[in-house]
Amino acid sequence: MKAVVYDSYGGPEMLRVEDVPTPEPTAGQVLVRIAATSVNLSDWECLRGSPAYARIGGLRSPARRTLGSDIAGVVVQVGDGVTRFRVGDEVYGDNLALKGGFAEFAVAPDSALALKPPGLSFEAASTIPQAGAIALQGTRWVAVGDRVLVNSAGGGSGSFAIQLAKQQGAHVTGVDNAGKLDFMRSVGADEVLDYAREDFTRTPPYDLVLDLVAHRSVLAYRRALVRGGRYRCVGGSVGTMLRVLTVGSLVGLVSRRSIGVLAVKEGPEHFSPLGERCASGEVACHLDRTFALDEVPAALACVGEGRALGKVVVVAAG
Repeated sequence: MKAVVYDSYGGPEMLRVEDVPTPEPTAGQVLVRIAATSVNLSDWECLRGSPAYARIGGLRSPARRTLGSDIAGVVVQVGDGVTRFRVGDEVYGDNLALKGGFAEFAVAPDSALALKPPGLSFEAASTIPQAGAIALQGTRWVAVGDRVLVNSAGGGSGSFAIQLAKQQGAHVTGVDNAGKLDFMRSVGADEVLDYAREDFTRTPPYDLVLDLVAHRSVLAYRRALVRGGRYRCVGGSVGTMLRVLTVGSLVGLVSRRSIGVLAVKEGPEHFSPLGERCASGEVACHLDRTFALDEVPAALACVGEGRALGKVVVVAAG
């Protein structure tokens, strides 16, 4: 089969298409013929080996040669003990442990997958697992009338989070680069900020800040919250996240605010509810563009360099 592989950390130039053996599912796994795999910021981080947590399992060289965790496709083989799926089932999920989605076939634990709703295309389904789980869990505290801010709101998780917060009755502010302001408005943001021109921690405070690219000080985040407000980050620099985990808890306690890292739970139960809502049309999957397997370097650069509006998807040939 054809797969996009890399052997050293670096930029998109490290990636190449190779013919490699088709993997065999072991106990508890299924083999999926890949139809579509969406690109996550985590793919870019694992390619570059930065931040440091992206090297977990492979300090000097990548633990997995093929990236791509948010997969959608058709089951073509099942391993021993698999009862949830059978050959021919259309599935989707976040194969974060094994990755391998930028290929024609990938093995995945059956526990990581869900049946694809009939109303969703493979491309749309692949945009949901990781980004959807983050958005659902990051907006679960939203109440009617809350002021919510989503930082880096022009990507996959952010575009879902804007919609979910709006549907829960919040006033939503989206923050991203200047090229994404119109897009954030189009998905429902009431206000938009260009991070290069405006500092969201110095605007009127919020009930909830969902930060997808944390890099500021804990005191700045405290300033961004109303009394009783909540700040949660997902990703960002290692130093910032460590400070949020440690100093943030103390500052939040003293100031009667909640400052912490969003511990995202994985698995179908945490993304499939959004899949059903997308299939019914209640929530939209915003797909910027699709790329072929031999265009994976360009697809990762589009996401990593902050140019994607919503999600970018790689479509396997054949």
